[in-house]
Amino acid sequence: MDLKLAGKTAIVTGGSRGLGEAICKDLAKEGADVVINYSASTDKAEKLAETIVREYDVKAMAVKADISKEDEVKALFEKAAGLTGKIDILVNNAGVCPVIMIKDTPLDVWEQVLKVNMTGVFLTCREMVNYSIENKIASNIINISSQSAFNGSKRGKTHYSASKGGVVSFTISLAKEVSSYGIRVNSVAPGMMYTDMTAEVLDKETEKYNQQIPIGRVATVEEVARVVSFVAGDPSSYMTGAVVDISGGLCSR
Repeated sequence: MDLKLAGKTAIVTGGSRGLGEAICKDLAKEGADVVINYSASTDKAEKLAETIVREYDVKAMAVKADISKEDEVKALFEKAAGLTGKIDILVNNAGVCPVIMIKDTPLDVWEQVLKVNMTGVFLTCREMVNYSIENKIASNIINISSQSAFNGSKRGKTHYSASKGGVVSFTISLAKEVSSYGIRVNSVAPGMMYTDMTAEVLDKETEKYNQQIPIGRVATVEEVARVVSFVAGDPSSYMTGAVVDISGGLCSR
């Protein structure tokens, strides 16, 4: 299926590793130019950009920015627009998830999770919306949520679940606000994925996690990235304000 992404430019926040890396590669495979946003992993981000250019024959660049900071978000968009002269797609993938029970959670940890996972989404979406309106671009925003937005967590991720629930509500409301400008806003809600961040726990307790998921296994990041590319592409042109469940039946929405 041709997703009609060739010639489009995408910003992927948190794009240097894990799901973000897979999204960058999948969009590039479909012909999109990619701006890889990162906050710390400079070497990984720059190497990924080089790999994408070499393997997929598209443009790519790495841009460091803390998406919870307004001035850095503005700078990110200015640099991204300079890659090809336009921005068509925003994928909000960046997020943090320190594991700690609420009874033990200091206020600064709670605030940091919301600052990155919610405020970062607000800042990048606001910038994308204003950029799209000003430049008359029918753009596409995809906010990565989580099955925990609906199922919650009993293992020290309540702050994360709350932030991802906020992302879902924000996505639905923003989609209604901006649809008249030709801007689509959707969310993709993955379940458990095998990444470098989850590998240690999944390798130790593979069967336990597999048994919790109706489809019988955790997802690969490539499977989730494929769904993100579909939502970013033309075949999903009638979708906005939607939350796509890709949790292997764990969420079953």
